Amino acid sequence: MMPLVRRTWAPRGQPPLFRHRTNSYRKVSVIAALAVSPARDRVQLFFRLHPQENINAGKVLSFLKDLSRHFECPLSLLWDRFMPHRARCVQRYIALKKDWRLEFLPAYAPELNPTENVWCYLKTNSMANEAIFEDELLTNSVRRHGLALQRKQSLLRSFLKHTPLFLRLK
Repeated sequence: MMPLVRRTWAPRGQPPLFRHRTNSYRKVSVIAALAVSPARDRVQLFFRLHPQENINAGKVLSFLKDLSRHFECPLSLLWDRFMPHRARCVQRYIALKKDWRLEFLPAYAPELNPTENVWCYLKTNSMANEAIFEDELLTNSVRRHGLALQRKQSLLRSFLKHTPLFLRLK
């Protein structure tokens, strides 16, 4: 992963050196959901990491099954038009859930997707200036920062409020 370099300080005339490798492609794919409680007073972040893998319909389906164990109430899914979200097996699973409602965001509208704000925050704040050379360290860093974010209720709420969606939180 190419590190995002933010401002830092150094003695005058001695610019800091930030070493990283550019010849390797490291990645951690993440599936995530921001869940708002029925009373709209609590927001939860659920996520699953997939190091060095692409997200496909099977991974989305598995995530949905895990997510369904956390919720006994009706569930509304608000999704972007990512191909695995529209896969037949995923659509069939959602159709079996009578109390689930599915809404798709307009195409090419990441500004409407609150989870995009989560990734933007992690990359530009929590993980900025981290030069990570090993897959396991990258995965651990994403997991550590994601778990820390789960405990920051006001920040999770801000990701939802930042979108122009009409969603009133208490």
